[in-house]
Amino acid sequence: MYVASVRTGTPERGRGRVPGTVIALGTVSLLTDVSSEMITAFMPVYLLFTLQLGYARFGVLDGLHTGATAVLRLVGGHLSDRLGRPKAVAGVGYGLSAATKLLFPAVGTSAFGIGALLAVDRAGKGLRTAPRDAMIALATPADRLGAAFGVHRGMDTAGALLGPLVTFALLAQIGTVPGPVFVVSSCFAVAGLVVLAAFVREPAAPRRHAGPTPSVGAGLALLRDPRFRRTTVATAVLGLATLSDAFVHVLVQRSTGVSPGLLPLLPLGTALVFLAAAAPVGRLADRCGRWRTFLAGHVLLLGVYALLLGPVGGTPVVVAVLLLHGLFYAATDGVLSARVSTLAPESLRGSALSVVQTGQALGRLVSSVVFGLLLQFADFGSAVLLAAGSLVAALVVARFLTRSTS
Repeated sequence: MYVASVRTGTPERGRGRVPGTVIALGTVSLLTDVSSEMITAFMPVYLLFTLQLGYARFGVLDGLHTGATAVLRLVGGHLSDRLGRPKAVAGVGYGLSAATKLLFPAVGTSAFGIGALLAVDRAGKGLRTAPRDAMIALATPADRLGAAFGVHRGMDTAGALLGPLVTFALLAQIGTVPGPVFVVSSCFAVAGLVVLAAFVREPAAPRRHAGPTPSVGAGLALLRDPRFRRTTVATAVLGLATLSDAFVHVLVQRSTGVSPGLLPLLPLGTALVFLAAAAPVGRLADRCGRWRTFLAGHVLLLGVYALLLGPVGGTPVVVAVLLLHGLFYAATDGVLSARVSTLAPESLRGSALSVVQTGQALGRLVSSVVFGLLLQFADFGSAVLLAAGSLVAALVVARFLTRSTS
């Protein structure tokens, strides 16, 4: 079992090969993302068309789903660095998310109960994200971080691709009955937890160097470094202008007239493009600059907003939106983690990742709530136009803050 024998305290060498730790963690993420994306694909249909929730309440629930990771990202990153056991901390996060899937049938049609479980599920994601990314960074040489995160995100996205397919197949057979969707989702989550426990070893603790120790405020103390602070603020500002996946897909359905029954399949387009592009875009970012690639990804997102505002509809717009949306993720998700991993010492890498990811998650939480209110009380065109204008402003601010950053 090669993967089980990997020690991730020092980078795994090899001629451009992706470390075994990355493949193992990618498998965990693939299985977990099948579970998560089953729920993500099901929720818009369930909340908007079965429970008949308004856009404002949907925005609040979507904000919880997107942003409930925020504070626990800091906790996960801190515990990972403090204890020197990122696998154990990540395992708690994966286990928490797996447990919530079994509880979804118990809350029935209660919007409050669904919201609470979504928050707990995302809290589990918050705990595991920074420790997982720290393990990838510890196992990979610095000049291959973009490629390693790209491969991991590609495997993660394979799960995102399969999740909606499983949900669609279940809905085609049983209709919008929630119980079976949640039970099958929990099975995939447990499988991911088993792979983590069996095939990924706890990494050796990195050697301590001069600099801050992993105390409670050590991650936040990194904000004293100008480059790290500007990156964190710029990422949070861009998060404020980023619509969640659920809203993008709901807007595509609304603007093009796609049948609500096909809504769970729309994430497949995003995931398929992300899957194909994540690794090559990660390698491109290693060569051309990770921050430039990250900003370019948000320009692609601006193209999504522009297409939603355009006069043309139908299948071509659906395809174009999903293509740009997938490329947006390929240029931003793993690329951001690779960028942040170079801005902090090894002993604080989990904390550094969690601080930046927390700012991004909080920004996206606010975005979901505000955009839900806009859709509820303003017309479609005005809401999307405001989102596009906000993204333009955010790009200007981010570029100004980091104009000397590559």
